[in-house]
Amino acid sequence: MGDWVFVCATSQLLPGESVVAWDGDTPILVLNYDGDYYALEDKCSHEDFELSAGHFDAEDATVECALHGAKFDVRDGRPLCAPAYEPVVRFPVKTDDTGVWTRDDRE
Repeated sequence: MGDWVFVCATSQLLPGESVVAWDGDTPILVLNYDGDYYALEDKCSHEDFELSAGHFDAEDATVECALHGAKFDVRDGRPLCAPAYEPVVRFPVKTDDTGVWTRDDRE
């Protein structure tokens, strides 16, 4: 399993905001939904397109792919509408005194 990757200080990622971090070649979209942090691969499961280019709805906990409109629940990555039928990869997130961390934990 890879090392944790520093994303940012918690004060730099307020509720309703998102940021992209990189673990090697893997882009990870880290989102703050109501004070809780979630991390998804920054790639739509329908087509290889950055979810970070789409809209993060901080009230509904969804992110919408700008390419074809697929929506995903940021808490677990599950698709909420067509054209996506597969979830996006979810990654672990931890916070400590220094900030927000994530990692690509796939083997």
